[in-house]
Amino acid sequence: MRVGLHRLVAACSSLVAAPVLIALAGCGTAKVAANSANAVFAISPGAAAMDTNCSACNGTNGRGLPVHRFAATLASGTAAPVTWSVSGGDPAAGPGRITAAGEYSPPAYLTADTAQVVVTARLLGNPRVSAAARITITPGFLQPLTPENVALGANGAVTVTAKLALAGGSSGVHFALSGTPTGTGPGQGTLSVPACQRSAKAFTSCSVTYTAPSAIAATGIAYLLAIAPGSGSGDGARTDAQILLNTAGVASNPVGHQGQLATLMPLGSSGGNNNDYDARGNTIADCCSGTLGSLVQDNSGRQYLLSNNHVLARSDHATVGDLIVQPGLVDNNCTPSGEGPGTVPVGALTAWLPLKSPQTNADAAIAQVASRTVDANGAILELGARQPDGTLAAAPPGVASTGGKGENGALQMRVAKSGRTTGLTCGSISAVSLDVSVDYYRDCAETRPYFTKTFTNQVAMSGDRFSDAGDSGSLVVDANNAEPVGLFFAGGADIAGVGHGVANPAPDVLNQLAAQTGNGASFSFVGGADHGVSCLSYGDSTVSSAQATPLNDGQIQRAQRALAAARLLINPAIGILGVSMGKSTDHPGQAAVILYVDENAGANVPTTVEGVRTLVIPTSTRAVSMGIAPLANAVSAAPVLGGAALAQALAVKRQAARGLMKNPAFFGVGVGQSLDNPREAALVIYVDRMRIPSALPATISGLRTRYIIMDRLHVTRSYAPAVQSSRHCLPGAAENGGFDPSRMELPLDLK
Repeated sequence: MRVGLHRLVAACSSLVAAPVLIALAGCGTAKVAANSANAVFAISPGAAAMDTNCSACNGTNGRGLPVHRFAATLASGTAAPVTWSVSGGDPAAGPGRITAAGEYSPPAYLTADTAQVVVTARLLGNPRVSAAARITITPGFLQPLTPENVALGANGAVTVTAKLALAGGSSGVHFALSGTPTGTGPGQGTLSVPACQRSAKAFTSCSVTYTAPSAIAATGIAYLLAIAPGSGSGDGARTDAQILLNTAGVASNPVGHQGQLATLMPLGSSGGNNNDYDARGNTIADCCSGTLGSLVQDNSGRQYLLSNNHVLARSDHATVGDLIVQPGLVDNNCTPSGEGPGTVPVGALTAWLPLKSPQTNADAAIAQVASRTVDANGAILELGARQPDGTLAAAPPGVASTGGKGENGALQMRVAKSGRTTGLTCGSISAVSLDVSVDYYRDCAETRPYFTKTFTNQVAMSGDRFSDAGDSGSLVVDANNAEPVGLFFAGGADIAGVGHGVANPAPDVLNQLAAQTGNGASFSFVGGADHGVSCLSYGDSTVSSAQATPLNDGQIQRAQRALAAARLLINPAIGILGVSMGKSTDHPGQAAVILYVDENAGANVPTTVEGVRTLVIPTSTRAVSMGIAPLANAVSAAPVLGGAALAQALAVKRQAARGLMKNPAFFGVGVGQSLDNPREAALVIYVDRMRIPSALPATISGLRTRYIIMDRLHVTRSYAPAVQSSRHCLPGAAENGGFDPSRMELPLDLK
């Protein structure tokens, strides 16, 4: 995922424009009249209140994004044939937009404390018959907190900033500490008095300093909550930052990955193509960036930056020789190199794997390194050892074990990545041999679809806060030895908020780049001795969130019927100690029959009882008899799958994947481990949360299934527009900051 930043701009009359201040007011607007019914039809709701994040919105659209749904109904109760339109709104941001189906999305920002929008429905065939609803919009968050995750030891401190889509005005942000993301329970540490900056020419920015407790008994998470002003229907927009309080005393802040670095710079930092912006007329409307992941070299010793095609080559829309800059434009106010300061040209785009080619199976690109810009040893931010002040040193990846060719990922392998947005984070490999469909766009704003590509035999990872938009291009390494495992390129969160990411296998990336460039070229990762990585894990709430999902009445009744049959299976002589009702972790929201089995025996148990999934939990006779046996399995306690079980699962996946992927409800199929019975493999199936089938089988060809329900994967995700204090036009063709990529020495076949 690359991250995008939108800018408020106006048409310019010359290629180089002088700064023009944007005058924004910080005041409210008067209410507008609206009649929601007429003699023919009525629209509902007749009034609504929300913020610019669509907090308090009543539905989601086909991409899973929040919208407010309006309906037009005839007196008979049937749907009225109408056309929809919106008016009013913010003088700069406009009224938002509404689809033909009546799905309303608010503007992304406001230049006043409130805005009034009128939603109008007109009868088809007689537009003079109309009805209208009024929407009151207040500011909401436009981006996650900065930083959105951070690691601290005892007495460590960090300043966290929140921005409101409000220029001027008097509103601020309320900060609070909690032990949970929902705000229940006290949180460890202390907060300073918040400080807000307000201006008629910029968004309201509120900051607070968090200080960790003087003693940390055990590594865990503290949540810093930020709440915007209420929208008129309860609390306003809410977001949080996770603070990893750790006993090791490690201090890690992703903000250090986002700014301009001193040369010779390490990797794992913000970067991208100098042309990675959307143009509106001859002005820059918004921009995108990702991560400069690692350093590779060819067999002649020439070095290249490695990242994704969609980061360096703009999803096939770049040109050989394009300037690659650090930091990326998103971290430089969308100001390209040559138009203003703030970026360093670090390379020239050399080659990429075309997404539309059926012969490519990775999202990768390379850029030849500019002289005296990048650390030639391939150091990556925070990949090294803890330093005396608690920070982590930059260090190269390990290459000793594989000769720089990378190693293959395996289920449960602990992996780490160093990326632009979330910094150094750790997770675990949750699926291998993953076939996954990923959406690409021509623009940062994701308004122009380009191509949907299906990749095969990819590696999937899971973990809370493992990645976010802007981490695309990060090198994924084995946390035990820092050997390259994959190139991160897509991800998202499931309906419970658990993070899932996908990486191209590292050996495949190198082999495909070699095939693409031709002329006998080969590539290897630049690095050093193998070494461990200080794994910063924010946990994995897969099990806890699944177990917290309520069961409906139908599921409870099914489980009760199955429980009667399950009692007949109890036989301590064969290792089945007891049964109970429970919840499936492989399919959240589904009931399960818990089978307690002897932890010292290998009991054979069915995958289902009366069509209900079984949840197999190893325990002791004493725990069952005393009623203290657990209700779910822990991810961290899962045993390593045997080779035979894995091979059988891979065979089932190869047979089933193509058929499953033909169904638009499914966009990924791989092999993982069952969480209902970790001793068994499972077919891991990614389900589009907007197209969930009415029935999802518990097994396929005798293999357990595990469902991950989330939005379809896409590699760009732009955060909302930012009001700036200046506007500028597209950079002139001759303006390149003094760095001419045409003077770089490129491979002969790429010149």
